[in-house]
Amino acid sequence: MGEVVQLRSARDGFAFDAYRAAPSDARRGGLVICHAIWGVTPHLCDLADGFAEDGYEVLVPSLFDRFQKGFAERDTDPALFQRQDGFARATQWGADVLDGVQAAIDALSPPVFLLGFCFGGTTAWVAASRCAGLSAVACYYGGQITDYLSEAPKVPTVLHLGKSDELIPPADVDAIRQAHPELPVYMYDAGHAFVAPNGFHADSARLSRLRTLALFARNGGGRGGEA
Repeated sequence: MGEVVQLRSARDGFAFDAYRAAPSDARRGGLVICHAIWGVTPHLCDLADGFAEDGYEVLVPSLFDRFQKGFAERDTDPALFQRQDGFARATQWGADVLDGVQAAIDALSPPVFLLGFCFGGTTAWVAASRCAGLSAVACYYGGQITDYLSEAPKVPTVLHLGKSDELIPPADVDAIRQAHPELPVYMYDAGHAFVAPNGFHADSARLSRLRTLALFARNGGGRGGEA
């Protein structure tokens, strides 16, 4: 269903790839999906296609293109973990990553929504406070969100976390809730990456998706959004 398109950073003109999936029926809005450390994987492209079927024009920007060009051939590759994790840590969720996110937002007609997983979940959190043009954000199991609790989302934001996520201990969940008691923090009977193939938990993936779609619908994601 989708295609590869090229976006450019408004800051320095850097060109990078993104996966784009377009709705075949009435448009609900735009959606940016931020990837985990594995990059733009086949699973994320499938997710993008699914959201397009729901009426969203989707972009999945390749946020590590400044380190290495190209999409991932597989959803996970343990042999590449150190390299991919190094890419994520090197970004510090700074200008290079957010430039890519902002370029994707700017490429879509409003309303524009955003969600992200793991590395992308933290990216989504930071984007909710720093990026312009968003209507709502969903953060899935962002392990470094606690490093950015001083930042407050500027748009309606929800968090999806696993009760048995070894990367996000209960103390971190408590810290998030204490810092931002106004935000919904949904807890699922699952571990890390419960939407992804390597940690998939069907009930949690389905319920979190329904809640995310409801968030978007409450904040402008109705049929007939601008083309």
